[in-house]
Amino acid sequence: MIGTSGRRTVLRAGVGAGLVSAATVLPAQAQETKRKRSDEIVSPTEILMRENAVLARILLIYEGVMRRLGQGEDIDPAVLELSARIVLDFVHGHHEKQEEELVFPRFKTAGRMVELVNVLIVQHAAGRKLTDRIIAAAPQARNRQPREAMAPDVQAFITMYRPHMAREATDVYPTLRHLVTRDEFEEIAGQMEKNERQAFGVDGFEKITKKVHEIEKSIGLGDLDVFTPKG
Repeated sequence: MIGTSGRRTVLRAGVGAGLVSAATVLPAQAQETKRKRSDEIVSPTEILMRENAVLARILLIYEGVMRRLGQGEDIDPAVLELSARIVLDFVHGHHEKQEEELVFPRFKTAGRMVELVNVLIVQHAAGRKLTDRIIAAAPQARNRQPREAMAPDVQAFITMYRPHMAREATDVYPTLRHLVTRDEFEEIAGQMEKNERQAFGVDGFEKITKKVHEIEKSIGLGDLDVFTPKG
């Protein structure tokens, strides 16, 4: 038989063991919860690359519209203007702003790829100027003379942004993860998503891609198979 003092000793031992067990389990649970939350966050690199993919699709629209207008097809110039306005709002006003405020400063602080980052920033400014000129000229794109005057700007935009996006995807975006802590990486992603909601509302990216797809369909580029070689 265990006496009163013995029962108290056992009880204290049991409670102590329980506290030790809880102290061991809770941090493990917290770590698991944090890990799951981290896995659910869209990374900054994924956000930036999918935004660049929107621009890549618009470059295809630019090429398709200019080629077909040059061949004498009756393409509504609004297609060109609508595409350029998406570039103005989503690419220049949002995507490039995210890069310049949340990404590029990390490279300058770390002294990494500074020359490349500076070129990218210069190209952002050049791209905005080209877009402004494209928007101004687009309404008259059915007419040969305005179209021919606008063509060099459209081609310059395409020629600049293809290597621009490629260098970001192969050099800049993969390196970002190594310049910041895990928590900073997640904070950047959170700020990017917050900025997207403020600029374009809930599901802003999906709304933009839907607009791009509607433009693609209007000129026969809505089906990816049109780009498949048939020979």
